[in-house]
Amino acid sequence: MALCAWTLTLALYMALGSNLAVQGARSNYPRLRLSHKELWELNRTWVFQVPEGTLQHYTMLLDESQERLFIGGKDTLYSLNLDRISASHREISWASSDEQVEDCLMQGREKPECANYIRLIQPYNSTHLLVCGTGAFSPVCAYIRVGQGKEDRVFQLESEHIEGGRGRSPFHPNSPTSSIVFRGQLFVGLYTDYWENDAAVYRLARHGYSRTEVGDRWQLNEPKFVGSMVVPDNDDPADDKVYFFFTERVSAAEVGSKAVFSRVARVCANDQGGQRMLVNKWTSFLKARLICSVAGPNGIDTHFDELEDVFVLTKKDEKNPEIFGLFSTTSAVFKGYAVCMYNMEGIRAAFNGPFAHREDGDHHWSLYDGKVPYPRPGSCASKINGAQFSSSKEYPDEVLRFVRSHPLMFQSVRPVLHRPILLDTDGGRRLTELAVDRVEAEDGHYNVLFIGTDDSVVLKVITIFNKEANTIEEVLLEELQVFKLPVPITEIVISTKRQQLYVGSELGVTQVRMHQCGLYGSACSDCCLARDPYCAWDGHTCSRYYPASIHTKRRFRRQDVRHGNAVQQCTGLQLNEAHSISDKLVYGVEKNNTLLECRPRSLQAVLTWYMLKGVDMEEIKGDEHIIQTPYGLLFLTTKKSDAGVYLCQSVEHGFVQTVARITLEVLEEERVVSLFQRREYSEGEAQLRAHPCPFASLPLAPSTKLWYKDFMQLIGYGNIQQVEQYCERVWCIADRKKKKLKGLPAKWRHPQGAERRARARAPRHTNASRTP
Repeated sequence: MALCAWTLTLALYMALGSNLAVQGARSNYPRLRLSHKELWELNRTWVFQVPEGTLQHYTMLLDESQERLFIGGKDTLYSLNLDRISASHREISWASSDEQVEDCLMQGREKPECANYIRLIQPYNSTHLLVCGTGAFSPVCAYIRVGQGKEDRVFQLESEHIEGGRGRSPFHPNSPTSSIVFRGQLFVGLYTDYWENDAAVYRLARHGYSRTEVGDRWQLNEPKFVGSMVVPDNDDPADDKVYFFFTERVSAAEVGSKAVFSRVARVCANDQGGQRMLVNKWTSFLKARLICSVAGPNGIDTHFDELEDVFVLTKKDEKNPEIFGLFSTTSAVFKGYAVCMYNMEGIRAAFNGPFAHREDGDHHWSLYDGKVPYPRPGSCASKINGAQFSSSKEYPDEVLRFVRSHPLMFQSVRPVLHRPILLDTDGGRRLTELAVDRVEAEDGHYNVLFIGTDDSVVLKVITIFNKEANTIEEVLLEELQVFKLPVPITEIVISTKRQQLYVGSELGVTQVRMHQCGLYGSACSDCCLARDPYCAWDGHTCSRYYPASIHTKRRFRRQDVRHGNAVQQCTGLQLNEAHSISDKLVYGVEKNNTLLECRPRSLQAVLTWYMLKGVDMEEIKGDEHIIQTPYGLLFLTTKKSDAGVYLCQSVEHGFVQTVARITLEVLEEERVVSLFQRREYSEGEAQLRAHPCPFASLPLAPSTKLWYKDFMQLIGYGNIQQVEQYCERVWCIADRKKKKLKGLPAKWRHPQGAERRARARAPRHTNASRTP
């Protein structure tokens, strides 16, 4: 009986405690929100699970040519099938030796740290991978044979070629690192020593290496490496450059207080170091600040200085990719996130601009207005640079001295549109990972952002720039809970070829379809209002949009990502959608609460309520008698005059559609009581007429028992004491208690047994928030 009242009270609390329906756009709500269970039931996700702790620190490599996803975790390497990662997989065990573990423990490290955490996986050639791990704080590297082509499924560690990994893998499993292989050379940013005092950008090749100078805080000051890329500047391969993205500490002299800045640094891929100066050191290392900020009042901007993740979106023009950065604020008071987009034009402009100058560590960086030597410091030995130098070893000492003392550019790199394309200042959860897909739609090209959070959710977002209004609209398409438990997402990899996401966390890896258009609904309006560039209405249902489809005639396609104008796109088609309107009959009890339940198909829609008055419609406004809640229309005290027909309509982007038509009948208290005394029986149930509690003897079927939801509608919430009585009568709780007691041991049925039972139940009710 207490359970019945507790459940009803909770339902009332949920209805009254929620915010009232807000008129206007609800763009901060996803169009579609799917739990992990729903994703699983919809066959949209597949999970590869690993033993606990295996993927606490790991790395992933997507190889489309091999059709495999390679994962390096704790003491283990995995090779997964891209088509279905939960299917057959291969794995290699590569643990540290007992001697290595013992040495690690002797140095004061904890047992979990003294393992071989794989921190680098890169393609070495057409048949092998280069794999490096922490090796129990003694980095090691090996070559993994993977075969050639998807038919050759070999996955084998060549133990005879294991070698030291210092300078390629960090010592600590949690140390930030980023790497890329280009023309057989490994470029990597990492900490190279046991105590993480020496941060460096390395180039490792068969016949030498280059690196940043040891202990030079002007080049790198406590960096956190986030990403790297190779971008050609022009058609001359000798002018290709490697870029690194990281955050680093800046001194109090630079900004007035110790802070963190995000940077982009670059080096020439063919940099061989100097001949007399900077031997085995970079002659081309330069860096610039990445700005991601929002303009504020009085000219004071809000800066997002902590770079969390970076994604490089390659295009047909490989010289001009788009770079997306996920940033967070460094303030302890205000926590917010932003996504800024950069193009190569802005990055190149910063590196081709003026240098910053600093007298010593106690001075600010200022504009250098002196003479710049030739060739320009930081440039590559190439034809574009005059072809006077075949190698960096031929550069004049004057150039090397200048680049050594002027590593920072004065001009910062600012984002496209000079503002973030996406902002999240709610502070409810952390944003951790970012991946971007470029999609062609009917009305243009769109960047679809997939953003990971710290509670197992992937947000699918598009941003739309309105040139006339100079505004950016964020459209949250989907919110997907890709793991069952709330854990931080630490990796998102995109397979554009398969239209799949591979999302990693410490629990494992989840494969998720990037789109499932049918979930938006089959109606033209539902598909157009979704504004998903992957989807269009094809004349029958919401399906995948193909720019040059041979299966669907152009005149049948309906899609409007920019405006979501279903009124224009679906004119003349609304009649075909009338079948989706829900018709309900609801009974309310006079002087009690009554809820007319109605939820829109889209979380971005706003509900409006009307009562039919003959041929007219009267809009229902919220007052002390009626409240509009996210769950429906709540009558606090139902009146006889409230009986009638109500229409629940959703409004989204100017498109109005009726979701439900509800007929409310208001009953008197005596009539409600009589409902439980009267019952129609079939021939086979006639003998139950005299039973004192007939409901308890009937099978649990909709035709023979009132469902709890309908029962709640009849009773309302006004009188908890009456609710207890109704629950007692309908569910025959007293009769069931008697039957339950018969099955108990004698000591519990004894009069003193009631006290024993109370004591046995007591621990279950110590926490009032738990469900009984």
